[in-house]
Amino acid sequence: TTQHQTAEERYGVPENFLEVEVRNPQIQGTGRSQYVDYEIVCRTNIPAFKLKQSVVRRRYSDFEWFREALERETTKVNIPALPGKVFTNRFSDEVIESRRAGLERFLQIVTGHPLLQTGSKILGVFIQETDPNFNRDSFH
Repeated sequence: TTQHQTAEERYGVPENFLEVEVRNPQIQGTGRSQYVDYEIVCRTNIPAFKLKQSVVRRRYSDFEWFREALERETTKVNIPALPGKVFTNRFSDEVIESRRAGLERFLQIVTGHPLLQTGSKILGVFIQETDPNFNRDSFH
């Protein structure tokens, strides 16, 4: 006799489930100190991440710092590039959207890497730390 699987069993959450989205870009500040920040939404059941669900906001310079920190942390993993610096029309919808997509791609590659999931001290913090005083300096 063949056993009938329930839909839940058939489409159950995979053992290592990780979803990272970069969304909802917002322009912050005024005048020359304006910048865009992005929401990082993470859903996962991987033990390397403390929270099953999290939402934080980060700006491009945070990503630059994060990428450098990852490179310092490991020589075994080739950390992908970030989308390039933009010097004109930084706040146009097209530029913001293309940067958002690039940052999301970057995070999906990095968070999906098994060596970084198990070996990085900084990965979970960057993706999930909601402390408003998220302090880059404390990780140097």
